Amino acid sequence: MNDPKTNPMRKIRIEKIVLNIGCGKDGNIENAKKILESLTGRKAVVTKTHKRTTFGVGRRRPIGVMVTVRKNAKELLMRLVEAVDKKLLVKNFDQFGNFSFGVEEYISVPGMNYDPKIGILGFDVCVTLERPGFSIKRKSLSKKVGKKHRISREEAMDFVRSLGIDIVEKREKEY
Repeated sequence: MNDPKTNPMRKIRIEKIVLNIGCGKDGNIENAKKILESLTGRKAVVTKTHKRTTFGVGRRRPIGVMVTVRKNAKELLMRLVEAVDKKLLVKNFDQFGNFSFGVEEYISVPGMNYDPKIGILGFDVCVTLERPGFSIKRKSLSKKVGKKHRISREEAMDFVRSLGIDIVEKREKEY
């Protein structure tokens, strides 16, 4: 009964994709915003520092840009994975079934062209997976998702393989 082919509640899907560019102090905020908005077609949000000034950045100063994609997430994921040659590392997956990877240059994503005003920037991609029934975590009277219903690392890897993406131990360096 735990087979996803027989039980529709066990089917894994993409909940969201979060794209993030950490700019730091140098002020590439507007350029990063342009990249993410042109890549996703959605409005990017500027992230700001919090109270602590551990890294020498003042309070509420802009340090990065992020955008969350929920609709058409699968199509965007396939475009982003093309930038890393449709290969993900085993260490990109966490124990809860989510995975993340980095794209070193935005021009390696299909459909993106180089803009000399922007320069070369990379970004991080974080993908969150879920099953039907995970919405109980977000209710006002929140409950926990049962251990059997959670997504394991191996299940997430199987889901990614079903999308046609390879999972490798080490990435071959291209020089």
